Parts: sequence; C-alpha cells; structure tokens
Amino acid sequence: MNREELFANICKKRSMLCVGLDVDCNKLPAHLKPLGTFGSITDFNKAIVDATAEHCVAYKPNLAFYEAYGLEGMRALDSTVAYIKDKYPDIFLIADAKRGDIGNTAKMYAKSFFETMDFDAVTVAPYMGADSVTPFLEYKGKWAIVLALTSNPSAYQFQSAVKDGKPLYRAVMEEMMEIGTPDNMMFVVGATKADKLKELRSFCPDNFFLVPGVGAQGGSAEEVMANGSNDHGGLLINSSRGILYASGGEDFAAAAGIAAANTASL
Repeated sequence: MNREELFANICKKRSMLCVGLDVDCNKLPAHLKPLGTFGSITDFNKAIVDATAEHCVAYKPNLAFYEAYGLEGMRALDSTVAYIKDKYPDIFLIADAKRGDIGNTAKMYAKSFFETMDFDAVTVAPYMGADSVTPFLEYKGKWAIVLALTSNPSAYQFQSAVKDGKPLYRAVMEEMMEIGTPDNMMFVVGATKADKLKELRSFCPDNFFLVPGVGAQGGSAEEVMANGSNDHGGLLINSSRGILYASGGEDFAAAAGIAAANTASL
C-alpha cells in the first residue's frame, strides 16, 4: 500500500487508528479457550477485526504474541493476515517484529515479511546501521518502520544520549531519512512522548509516525494528533489492550468496536 492510498483511507474513515493484535491467551474470554491455541486466537482475532475494521486504518500484530505459542500461534497469525487481506483489503498491515541484523540476514527478514507473509510494513531496529535497514526499502509499496523514540520507561538510557550535539533519536531519524523517503519509511514515536512530537515534526515534516502507547500505557490520542499530524495525516495511532480487552465476556467484540470508535477519530 502506498502513501496516497493510506492517506485516502484515513480521510475516508476519518481515523488514524491502528489496532494492535497482541493476543495473550490468558486474557481471552473464557468461552473461547476450549477451542485450543489456534482456534481461540483465530476466532478472537476475526471477531475483533470484524468489529473494528470500519473504525481503523491499520492492524499491527506483534510477532512475540504468536511466536510464544509455537506453530499453533504462527498458524493463527497466518490465518489472521489472510482473513484481513481477503475481507478488508484497504487495511494497512504492520508486522511488529523489531528486526535488526546484518544485511544478508535483513534481506531474509524482508523476504519473510513482505513476500511470504505479505505485510505492508515491518518495524525495524536501526542499531546496527543503515545496511540493516536498506533491504526493507527495496520492495515497492512496502515500508520500514524504524524505532526512534519509544514509549518504554528505560528508553531514555540510549535514545536520549547525545551524539554530535543531538539526542541519539534525532541522529537516527536524520540518518535514516537519508536512505529512505516518506513513501517507504515511517518512525516509531511513543504516545507517552507526545510533548516531543512538535520537535520531531520540525525536522521530519513528511514521514508517517507509528505511535504506540495510547490507552493502557496512558498516552493521549488527542495530544498526539494535535502535535504530530501533517498534511498527509502523518500518524498511525496504535491501541492494543484498551481495545482487545475492553470486555472479558461474550460481548468482547462489541466492546472492542465501541472502544475503537472512540480512539483516534478525526
């Protein structure tokens, strides 16, 4: 999916919402658990997607929540991706994998997520430098989403360190902007860092930001939109637990739909 198509869907749905499909089997409604790992995750995801698709423009499965359940979990991920691709082809699909390795390994990661699994984007860690990111930029219509300023409590230990008079997150973003474009690169910026968004926009005006941390982590979608949007929308605002587990009962999907409708709408 290209930038114009993504922006068109934001305008059509009047939403910047990305729903994080981070499924914890321990939190699933009791009536789904007897279906087994594959069945319970798949049925849960399909119900969540059906209830929220009209309110969001992207889904973001976190690979750890599927890898943790072995082959059954990965089968459930594959089934979920296929379901979204078939029934909601206008949705932007992000593999939240945070991959980062040397060039030849990065090529295999890119092949895995863009060819084998057919995601639109994958999150990548730039710590090993440009050659660990460039293989993800070689696919037309696909995106690398580079970790920049994350929402976890200890992010400051490295990301705010000073390099050549600049915080490291800025140095990373500026160097990544040299190898990518607003058409194939986004940046991860945590919603708990909403006060930083104006600063980031001052030197990165055009790229999309993927913004996790809204909802359960305490980030404000309103503050994020006020400080970080641009003339192409410019934001994918992620909420996971606040939507997935809005209810633990048989009404979980309906509750998720209501939560999605109230998050990151324009």
